[in-house]
Amino acid sequence: MNDCVFCRIISGEIPAERVYEDDKMIVIRDAAPAAPVHVLMIPKEHTENIVAADPELVKYMLGKVKMLSEKLGVSKKGFRIVVNTGDEGGQTVHHLHIHLLGGKMLGWPPC
Repeated sequence: MNDCVFCRIISGEIPAERVYEDDKMIVIRDAAPAAPVHVLMIPKEHTENIVAADPELVKYMLGKVKMLSEKLGVSKKGFRIVVNTGDEGGQTVHHLHIHLLGGKMLGWPPC
């Protein structure tokens, strides 16, 4: 999808700070972080959201959370995982992405 900002980041057309990459996904720092640690886990294959995604892809991505939280230094004190889905769910880029946030006390509810 040539108009998808995440597809353009994945292709290298738009630069982003990558903190992890493998054959299925990239992890980049959020351009407008909501916490000291705020990264986006993005599958390389375009899929609109978590509802449309292959469950095995979601399982794979969530399976990387432990490694990423350790790498980013938030595994011991805690972090939050967020998946916004659809317009009313706050999804602004319609390409599945999982937020990992940490490095500060996060309140509840999140909005």
